[in-house]
Amino acid sequence: MRAQKTPAELIVGLDMADDAAVYLVARDLAIVETLDFFPPIVDDAYASGSIGAANAMSDVYAMGGEVLFALNIAAWPEDAPLAQLERVFQGAIDKVAEAGGAIAGGHTVIDREPKYGLAVTGRVHPERMLLKAKLRVGDALWLTKAIGTGVLTTAHKNGSLDAADLASAIASMVTLNRAAAQAAVDAELHAATDITGFGLGGHAYEMAQQSSVAVRIRASLVPLLPGARGHAETGISFGGLERNRSYFDDETKVRFEGIEVVLRTLMLDPQTSGGLLVGVPPAHATAWQRACDARGVHAIQIGEVVAGDVGVNVVS
Repeated sequence: MRAQKTPAELIVGLDMADDAAVYLVARDLAIVETLDFFPPIVDDAYASGSIGAANAMSDVYAMGGEVLFALNIAAWPEDAPLAQLERVFQGAIDKVAEAGGAIAGGHTVIDREPKYGLAVTGRVHPERMLLKAKLRVGDALWLTKAIGTGVLTTAHKNGSLDAADLASAIASMVTLNRAAAQAAVDAELHAATDITGFGLGGHAYEMAQQSSVAVRIRASLVPLLPGARGHAETGISFGGLERNRSYFDDETKVRFEGIEVVLRTLMLDPQTSGGLLVGVPPAHATAWQRACDARGVHAIQIGEVVAGDVGVNVVS
């Protein structure tokens, strides 16, 4: 593939991969652009639309931005009820409205498998962006949502997840990362990512690699969604999890030190619409906690950035 000429205004793109692309339009304003779509992971059409929208918008929040508008991306079987697709769209419309934005259009194609997501346009101040490459030794690592959605939604597909645990998983996935991003910007932080398909361990590794640091995660501090541990204990397996294991669990990228198999599974469990992983320098710790309190964000410190070989060390 031939290299392309990158305009100077594209301040985050293929040359500096992050959660979204960022294009400078003024000294104090940049456009954030991202796209995400996937097959439904729950049966309820309205919830599917809400989850798809929250997941797509999360990349804007991971950059410290705000959502402006979005475009629908949908694939729908010819023989599936259009009323269900309308419910998907309504779930997304309501979720984008909650974010302060609007859905401005989109495109739908015929496909054998339903898929839904958004192309999202947002804005960010170029000097207040949150980036994967901004971790520094001494930073504390905070997580803003419990993990376990991949294990739980797979159990749901297998018919083994009870209604209460499904409800808590959906509630987590439809929760926007907007307040967490606002808290990070309020506290003048600079390092963050959102936890999605690579799982907590995989996305922590991305930050470690791009920042040239070592990350230590204390597994006992990582919050788990209700039912996640129990279903991980069954030995549940699915494609995204196995791909994460194959790539990250190589004793170099993500290193597990005396960690039981269940927690190793959950550290690499692919998340949908997971929380933000935020780096907090010591000088900003009080401001971060005050901002979280003010924004209603329940964040938990799960580790720290340390000197050492680039990678993630998961300890008990």
